[in-house]
Amino acid sequence: MAPIHERLAMSEQHWQVFQLEELAEKVAGSEPRFLEFLRVKGLSAAIYRLPAGAKDMQAPHLEDEVYMVTAGRARLRVGDQEHAVLPGTILFVRASEEHSFFDVEEDLTLVAFFGRTVPL
Repeated sequence: MAPIHERLAMSEQHWQVFQLEELAEKVAGSEPRFLEFLRVKGLSAAIYRLPAGAKDMQAPHLEDEVYMVTAGRARLRVGDQEHAVLPGTILFVRASEEHSFFDVEEDLTLVAFFGRTVPL
C-alpha cells in the first residue's frame, strides 16, 4: 500500500519551530504515512513512518535526500547495497538513486530533508 502523503499548511514566516514528538503523533497509525512539514525555496522536510512489516513504495526522487532515523529498525537498499538502520542513523541518498526501506522489524520513523536546486 502506498504511503499516505500530507502537507502541513506552509507559511511565509522567517523561522519556524517543530517538535519531533508532535510530528511523530501526526504520522502515527497502522498505515505508512508521509507528512511534509516544511517547504522553502531550496529545502523541504518531512516525517515518514513505516509500521513494522510495511512495504516502502517510494520511487527515486529528483532531490538529494538526508534521512535521520528517530525510531525503529529496518534496512535500506540503495542500488545493490544494503545498510541496517536504527535510531541515530543518518543516511544520504543522491537524487535519482533507486532506494527503499525493507525488513521493517520495528515501526520506523524518519525525518527526511530534501535539497532542491535553486537557480543562482
